[in-house]
Amino acid sequence: MSTATPTRLTGYAHGGGCACKIPPGELESVVRGLAPSPSTPRTGELLVGLEDGDDAAAVTLRDGLALIATTDFFTPVVDDPYDWGRIAAANALSDVYAMGGRPVVALNLLCWPRDLLPLELAAEVLRGGLAVADTAGCHVAGGHSVDDPEPKYGMAVTGTADPSQLIRNDAGRAGLPLSLTKPLGLGVLNNRHKVTGEVFGHAVETMATLNAEASAAAVAAGIVAGTDVTGFGLLGHAFKLARASGVTAVIDSAAVPYLDGAREAVRDGFVSGGTRRNLDWVAPETDAGSVGEEDRLLLADAQTSGGLLLVGEIPGAPVIGELVPAEGKSLRLR
Repeated sequence: MSTATPTRLTGYAHGGGCACKIPPGELESVVRGLAPSPSTPRTGELLVGLEDGDDAAAVTLRDGLALIATTDFFTPVVDDPYDWGRIAAANALSDVYAMGGRPVVALNLLCWPRDLLPLELAAEVLRGGLAVADTAGCHVAGGHSVDDPEPKYGMAVTGTADPSQLIRNDAGRAGLPLSLTKPLGLGVLNNRHKVTGEVFGHAVETMATLNAEASAAAVAAGIVAGTDVTGFGLLGHAFKLARASGVTAVIDSAAVPYLDGAREAVRDGFVSGGTRRNLDWVAPETDAGSVGEEDRLLLADAQTSGGLLLVGEIPGAPVIGELVPAEGKSLRLR
């Protein structure tokens, strides 16, 4: 049960959740050219690194065992501290699930304005994170904290996977369908919550839901390509997958599911700057056809703890498009 509090945590953040990410184009320019020295001996073989901006890093430790490492943290996306902790933990664990892995151990990452907000609220945030990690069967073993003017929380997560069953964003092949495991609209509903204080319980539960079952189903189905949908929106993550795989992703806008209230939130103007930057980033590589601006904004909506975008089909996940041979642009909407 969430602990009621009059404190509006979202009022202490300049943005909210994954919408606070550095814009994807700017981020790519920062990390471009970063490469380790090829002459330095290292443990294991790096399977997935910086090259295509995948969800996590993966290193082979021995035959049949790969280590997956990731970290994710962000500013408050909801006002309830327990729910914020649940959402942030589910989001951090998602990168392991997105690669077909299982989380093993997590470390808390906490930034807290100790002179502005009571530490009791920080304890509730950590309690929420622990609850979700418990559901995932993932150990939580300490972490790190700093005194910061803006509250932030997340986790560094280590997991394992079978190297032969990794789900990667560069393994998409033309002729395969695209499936989405959670509805879109989290960004615009979170932005409405931040501005108005309205609480959207269905959005909170969607964000706090683990991608564990979808990941296991994808591995069982032999799916080897996919990603999760977070701060860069469906279009941003689909673009990265298509670009890395050398194909074009076709998105059927009418087939994409949305949370109740998402369209109304767009029409009422609750669109984050992060969502607009997402759309601007992919626009040059998108054939938008006749899809209108409202739909494009929803497709680019900056999600927090969104679902998996899978190249293949699993039970319960709607097919929202397909991969086709490269057509010159990486995205095509219909």
